[in-house]
Amino acid sequence: MFAVLKTGGKQYRVQAGDVLRVERIAAQAGEKVQFNEILMIGGDAPVIGTPIVDGAGVQAEVIDQIKADKVIHYVKRRRKHSSQRTKGHRQKLTLLRVTDILASGADASGVKAAIGTGSVSGFAVEAAAPAPKPAKKAAPAAEAVEGTKPANLLTEARDGKADDLKKISGVGPKLEGLLHENGVFHFDQIAAWGPAEIAYMDDKLSFKGRIERDGWIDQAKQFASEQE
Repeated sequence: MFAVLKTGGKQYRVQAGDVLRVERIAAQAGEKVQFNEILMIGGDAPVIGTPIVDGAGVQAEVIDQIKADKVIHYVKRRRKHSSQRTKGHRQKLTLLRVTDILASGADASGVKAAIGTGSVSGFAVEAAAPAPKPAKKAAPAAEAVEGTKPANLLTEARDGKADDLKKISGVGPKLEGLLHENGVFHFDQIAAWGPAEIAYMDDKLSFKGRIERDGWIDQAKQFASEQE
């Protein structure tokens, strides 16, 4: 028994065991599909469809998704243009093997219908397993700061009145604000820092040695004593 089926705008005469290439259909390799547009069933009792044979179907197993040989054609420009260019195209095809020809009952077989990829919105034949979700980026670890954090840092100025830290050499309004943000409001706080605490504040605030280079400790001690 043979059948004449229609798919991708073409007609194919097939029988069980045939391997054929058709316009790409929406199926993965290994899947079983069924063609339902059967124009004719041939054999001992041939049936011709009007235009298709009711209840008939051809089942096939998808072997692979392939591309046809490259077709090259030339595009020439007319009249005064003497240039030309070459265009190539490889048609996408599905390679499959016919397994069964059903003269009737195909509409109740439950086998997936063979549908062209152009009829399935957003279908990607090459899609395999869904792409794994990108792993969440770990929160950056807090950078280690050299030295020892001063124990005399404050959350606010004593009595609500901060010293004028701009008196210290190299300290302007912006740097004074940065010191306030990090708990430094008074000269006596700076005057009390030792080498480890100086190293901590240098590293924490990216002062790059400014505290020792500009003599902050000595200046802070002087201004603190003047306030007593």
